[in-house]
Amino acid sequence: MLMQDAETRRALWDRLAAAIEKYLNGVSEARVAPELIVGGMDGMGAIREALAPFDFERPVAPAEALDFAVDGLWRWQVHTPHPRYFGLFNPATTPMGIAADALVAAFNPQLAAWSHSPLAAEVEQHLVRAFAGRFGFDPGRTEGTFTSGGAEANHTALVTALNRAFPEIGRRGLLALRSQPILYVSPEAHHSFLKAARLSGLGTEAVREVRVDSSLRMIPEDLRTRIREDREAGLAPFLVVATLGSTSAGVVDPVADLAQVADEEGVWLHADAAWGGAVALVPELHGVIEGIARASSITFDAHKWLSVPMGAGLYLTRHAGILERTFRVSARYMPREAASLGVADPYAHSMQWSRRFIGLKVFLSLAVAGWEGYAEAIRHQTAMGDLLRQRLREAGWVVVNDTPLPVVCFVDGGGGGRAGRSAAFVEGVAQEVVGSGEAWISSVVLGEVGPALRACITNYRTGQEDVEALVASLGRARERLWSRPGS
Repeated sequence: MLMQDAETRRALWDRLAAAIEKYLNGVSEARVAPELIVGGMDGMGAIREALAPFDFERPVAPAEALDFAVDGLWRWQVHTPHPRYFGLFNPATTPMGIAADALVAAFNPQLAAWSHSPLAAEVEQHLVRAFAGRFGFDPGRTEGTFTSGGAEANHTALVTALNRAFPEIGRRGLLALRSQPILYVSPEAHHSFLKAARLSGLGTEAVREVRVDSSLRMIPEDLRTRIREDREAGLAPFLVVATLGSTSAGVVDPVADLAQVADEEGVWLHADAAWGGAVALVPELHGVIEGIARASSITFDAHKWLSVPMGAGLYLTRHAGILERTFRVSARYMPREAASLGVADPYAHSMQWSRRFIGLKVFLSLAVAGWEGYAEAIRHQTAMGDLLRQRLREAGWVVVNDTPLPVVCFVDGGGGGRAGRSAAFVEGVAQEVVGSGEAWISSVVLGEVGPALRACITNYRTGQEDVEALVASLGRARERLWSRPGS
């Protein structure tokens, strides 16, 4: 029952390919978000009702099982590949990325031991060197590993910085330290650092928030002050995180200035460039992240702006040897065929052990599009972000964030006055737009600005007509809210 015959498999692959092609061609005509309440039944109830017949006592035909999954995914998910999805960093995927994941699922390479899949291991290291060069690192001296996503890459940054600052920690643990390690982030930093601090045993109180300026960028002088105050208090600063393209507002911290502080104070600087780092591929936008080459390490997510399927994170560092010192363990059961070749087993250089061949979807997508193909896609999305700002202002909205990246945060600038900036109004507009199925946006809270609507261009297929449709949908949502009694 686990392996179907050749004829059944051929029919299954044809059916699968047809379903994928139908989705790629037809997703733009679908609702962006599912209706969560239909005919009095909520989405959870409807999904559980559909799942109930699958008690696994009676096997079903392969085509029936596949059709159930395809139909369910059409009905019950936010269609992040939709050109009117203006949400988080979840883009439409490249066809080569889809093909790569299918190949990886079939060949199922084992990325723990180098000798089990030399091609997979070397493809990923080839990509490490290629991206290192784009970020200004020396490809010949850069180490790196693919990760499940930015959260794992950021966690890797924390533990490598910790092990470099406190070499004894890997053997003796946190109790061997004479003082509390401290790391520094801005209020706009990704919350994965709180998780990493908790999971590493430091605790969230070890995470210090540094003040930001009116554009929500970390203030280098405040960072210097905080580090010195903590050191004088007997604490042990070891890590600074620069955010290059924050989730909420696309904020880019002044990484060159932060690098100067980090160098002077002797702490590790990590550049969380999970999304914004992709501008390194566009010559005229590279200045946005000027100074990133001075960071000790970088997080980059190919499943964001490079549009490959989830998940494809990347951790890079210019500190040779730190990955092995942090992660290497000896295991007699691991293969040793490549011991004389001087190669690194992936399990000994990363947080994961056995894992999927993450890099193939990046390799095939990049091989077909090339650096310039990706540069053009990023230029287009950046231009659509500029167009969205223009159209919003023309329609009476006020853009409240400051970034060259295509994340646009805005509030009502019309006759609503303060009420148009209230959390209830902002959330109401977002819910109206999402509930209509016409587009997907979200709300955020930005420093002194407070609640705001957020729309991000995250799809290489998003065009002018999609931007116009979003602005029109926002206008209708605003009118509906203001027309309600008591508004």
